[in-house]
Amino acid sequence: MKLNQYIDHTILKPAATAADVEAICREAVEYEFASVCVNTCHVRLVSRLLSGSPVKTCVVVGFPLGAMATEAKAFEAKHAVSNGAQEVDMVLNVGALKERNDSLVEQDIRAVKEACGSALLKVILETCLLSDEEKERACRLAVKAGADFVKTSTGFSTGGATAHDVALMRKTVGPNVGVKASGGIRTREDALSMIEAGASRIGASASVQIVSE
Repeated sequence: MKLNQYIDHTILKPAATAADVEAICREAVEYEFASVCVNTCHVRLVSRLLSGSPVKTCVVVGFPLGAMATEAKAFEAKHAVSNGAQEVDMVLNVGALKERNDSLVEQDIRAVKEACGSALLKVILETCLLSDEEKERACRLAVKAGADFVKTSTGFSTGGATAHDVALMRKTVGPNVGVKASGGIRTREDALSMIEAGASRIGASASVQIVSE
């Protein structure tokens, strides 16, 4: 297993500067990570810096709350893809999920998927805010709406990825949809435990430390 190829090298802190993002891109190319994951304001820079490398440009949409209008999320995704994003990690509407407004949750995801075109779509559930039943329902809605991946967490709420949640998500979506574990993964042991539980991608800011251990 090549652990580096599982990792989305991530910089999402609000104070990140262009210089910070450039450093992350250099690391991603050096260590051959799967992607660099950034806020959409950095998409053009990242796409340019990663051009010619196998490292993908990944952005977050509706981040970190997911409580934006569907039209706003779809616009953000379309803008990002038109400026070089190859992967989009969107936050679903957690409140709608909790009030069992499944049609809104599905419509929200589907609109972003359509805006993504050929770009990969990952749907962030924010598992720390959900019951197991809600996690399962969110996974089923994401798959129904055409998502390519489901993802545990933003890393900006009350908790991150757990092996339990990853295993539950993998069981729910089956073998053909990706599962991304993200939030609080800081060591090689953390990453391997998530992969063992069923993760096919890891989101981390401590990526270099993880692969260097």
